[in-house]
Amino acid sequence: MSDAAEYTPPKVWTWDKANGGQFANINRPIAGPTHDKELPVGKHPLQLYSLATPNGVKVSVLLEELLALGHSGAEYDAWLIKIGDGDQFGSGFVGANPNSKIPALVDHSGDKPVRVFESGSILLYLAEKFGAFLPTDHAKRTECLNWLFWQMGSAPYLGGGFGHFYAYAPVKIEYCIDRFAMEVKRQLDVLDRQLAENEFIAGDDYTIADMAILPWYGALVSNLVYSAAEFLDAASYTHVNRWAESLYEREAVKRGRMVNRVFGDLDSQLHERHDASDFETKTQDKLEAAE
Repeated sequence: MSDAAEYTPPKVWTWDKANGGQFANINRPIAGPTHDKELPVGKHPLQLYSLATPNGVKVSVLLEELLALGHSGAEYDAWLIKIGDGDQFGSGFVGANPNSKIPALVDHSGDKPVRVFESGSILLYLAEKFGAFLPTDHAKRTECLNWLFWQMGSAPYLGGGFGHFYAYAPVKIEYCIDRFAMEVKRQLDVLDRQLAENEFIAGDDYTIADMAILPWYGALVSNLVYSAAEFLDAASYTHVNRWAESLYEREAVKRGRMVNRVFGDLDSQLHERHDASDFETKTQDKLEAAE
């Protein structure tokens, strides 16, 4: 292990704004809004406030899959939340999600708006609302939820642990990278063993468990996050790769990955989505060409 200055924690920790690395401008030890800003509301009952991070992609993929199945009630407006600019700390967004994390969903289809936050909760809410991508058989439903909650509990080790120290931390710390690389490889092995015996994560059916896990672990083995596929020997997880490759070919997955996307090729970026036709007419390449 490399030599590093030993850190002795103080008796009481205090916040040093300059000690946050790449995300210092949005990380803080308190909750609540920093400014007044109401959320926009579009024409559809479902209002999504998000960004195309792995957690955001989960929800836009499910909404596009629901629409592909013919659930017209799943039409939605997707509004861009620029977390680098602190949009998540606006009063309206905090009202939708007091944890100030994307994504947040507000359902206006009933007598009173219903807020739904935490990506796993949103997936479950929508799957139950439309009766899709969640098995009705009790045992199969339980297996699906096993893997949904596995993802919610495991991915912080991938993102906040491995991803942060490997890709974003201001200094490379061998102990931290080794610790979280070991855990992420263990998680990939868990998935690889499961997918060796099943077409999809929870069995024979494509479910919200797949939609939750794909933007994290599918993206990891496909080298779409952290540029760490070679470092983690991701190619050796053959069953995870087979599963990821097949899901990335789904048209609804392709559309869902574009929603609220602000990076990558301009033709893959749909900053806001208010109608299905937006995929053809309002991607960033077309908007910039029209200026």
